[in-house]
Amino acid sequence: MEWWLVLTIIFGSLAFLLLLGVPVAITFLLIDIVGVYLLWGGSTGLKQLVLNMFDSVSVFSLLPIPMFLFMGEIMFRSGLGFRVFDTLAKWLGKLPGRLSLMSVGSGTLFGILCGSSVASTSLLGSLLVPEMNKRGYNHAMSVGPILGSAGLAILIPPTALGVLLASLGGFPVGDFLIAIVVPGLLLALAYLLYIIVRCMLQPGLAPVYEVETYSWRERWIDTVKYILPLGLILFLVLGVIIFGIATPTQSAVLGALGSLLLAACYGQLSLKILKESLEGTLRVTGMIFLIMAGSMAFSQILSFTGATQGILNAVKQWDLSALPMLICIQLILLLLGCFMEPLSIMMMTLPILMPIAALYDFHPLWFGALILMNMQMATATPPFGMDLFAMKAVAPNLRMGEIYRAVLPFLGLNLLVMAAMILFPWITLWLPGLMRQG
Repeated sequence: MEWWLVLTIIFGSLAFLLLLGVPVAITFLLIDIVGVYLLWGGSTGLKQLVLNMFDSVSVFSLLPIPMFLFMGEIMFRSGLGFRVFDTLAKWLGKLPGRLSLMSVGSGTLFGILCGSSVASTSLLGSLLVPEMNKRGYNHAMSVGPILGSAGLAILIPPTALGVLLASLGGFPVGDFLIAIVVPGLLLALAYLLYIIVRCMLQPGLAPVYEVETYSWRERWIDTVKYILPLGLILFLVLGVIIFGIATPTQSAVLGALGSLLLAACYGQLSLKILKESLEGTLRVTGMIFLIMAGSMAFSQILSFTGATQGILNAVKQWDLSALPMLICIQLILLLLGCFMEPLSIMMMTLPILMPIAALYDFHPLWFGALILMNMQMATATPPFGMDLFAMKAVAPNLRMGEIYRAVLPFLGLNLLVMAAMILFPWITLWLPGLMRQG
């Protein structure tokens, strides 16, 4: 059977099951079982499938995933984010687009705290949208900044999706976590500048209103109490890697321990919160590992059938240069992001994209950062971005069309930052290079 026909059958079956609503993990598992039974000799193939799935998840480099998830669960359930939100509000005063700027600042910090764009959307949406509506904010300056900044949870470490991408892509987890810091902060800066400029040009989008004034002493006290401790968490997650003190796995454990101590210091750690956090961590970790096990076997099936090599041969025949090929890849990922969630996209495409990246000699950290930027967009890309529906859930009075229109300018900013990353690879590679020199 020709490789292209095998590829069509496999991906057609995958798409069909996903459209039926079958969970991603079960979809990959069903494809794997049928594939190895037909191609690897029946029951012998099934035994090998079990061994391969076990080997794919019993990897030490994957340990940061449950640790980062646990850290996010503790931070989210203990309510530490609310104190950060209140402290930022005291600093912003009467700036144009004050609440919009607050949403981006809070979204960036929550990205460090919880690592979940859906959780960040739900929290910021429930806190800020009613207040913004009350103050006469246009949806472009209320819903849009929240949806844009919530996605930073995927792009700014600690990010479980980033660890998973690095593990599947076969490049160092620590280097990758460092590499995505600058693109994430650059995107947050782009959001802030856009809000300030647009609110200055169109003041009616975010009317200025009277706010309570606070003394400098009170602002600094709250900053020291509620924001500086987050710097400790950030140091435990990233600083120890940059300075060569700990490995990514050790830093993830330190981050989880630091979040526990921080919650305890604020009197927000209880047996109930600990139990719920552990349950949430186990539930999501189990899902991620099951999907990963299935996707690794899926990759092996593609290689066995010759589909991967067939695709590489076809790519060579197209004779495209590096830049057009890279743009084509990003466009395909953007299209998939309109209909699928990031984890599914990664599982389906990485077995094919990484060999193409090696063929074109793309730097793995740079290529991986571009993919992760694309996955960040997928959470808010109409019509089926997860964050869009999370926003609808916390703001039921909004129509989906209004949500779609509000998020489009921020998706445009994502594309601009992505273009900058393509044209200037040092944006991604500067910090890991600096770390190696040190």
